Amino acid sequence: MPLLLNRITAGIALGEEVQRRVQHHDTVVLGLARGGVPVAYQVAKATGAPMDVLVVRKLGVPGHEELAFGAIAPDGIRVVTDEVVSECGVSDRSIAEVERRERTELKRRELLYRSGAAPVRVSNREVVLVDDGIATGASMMAAVRWAKAQKASRIIVAAPVGAKESCRLLLGEGCDECICSHTPQPFGAVGLWYQDFAAVEDLEVQGFLQERQEQVVCSPN
Repeated sequence: MPLLLNRITAGIALGEEVQRRVQHHDTVVLGLARGGVPVAYQVAKATGAPMDVLVVRKLGVPGHEELAFGAIAPDGIRVVTDEVVSECGVSDRSIAEVERRERTELKRRELLYRSGAAPVRVSNREVVLVDDGIATGASMMAAVRWAKAQKASRIIVAAPVGAKESCRLLLGEGCDECICSHTPQPFGAVGLWYQDFAAVEDLEVQGFLQERQEQVVCSPN
């Protein structure tokens, strides 16, 4: 039975949790594209923080792309799940080919979503990484490694729903706090826990980013 209505209502509830647990005034919220962006928008509103997008791409097993063997983030960050690579017999050459293709798509989306604008500064800031759910944790792990490489002062992972084991692994990866509203077991797929889990389109991502930017600019604070 779904625990969540949609990404917007899930984001509102998550934003209340995150707002109580941020520790710094200089905080930035990053939504993992694409599904994490509507959730991140609500978290950014709740915390009063600026918002940006972080494009993370899953690496799919050739011929079975729905099964991820890892994920990539900007600036050469890559996470590979050795167990999946071994079980599926994914060769080094295939890994390189999939990564090359996904890096091209990652860069295309970054340019599209930001319209050429520079990304929000992350170094020496508290960073809240938001997705609509955490299943295997590969995408969020890539995001955490990216934030660490950018020298974020504190890293919070936040999602409305996630697998308990994946949240534990993310804490071991180096995030300072993992805020996950629901951790049902057995977990399965993220979409199982939403009543409405429609795909988020590129135009929606751009709209959320632009609206939040306008709100921050117009804020009296």
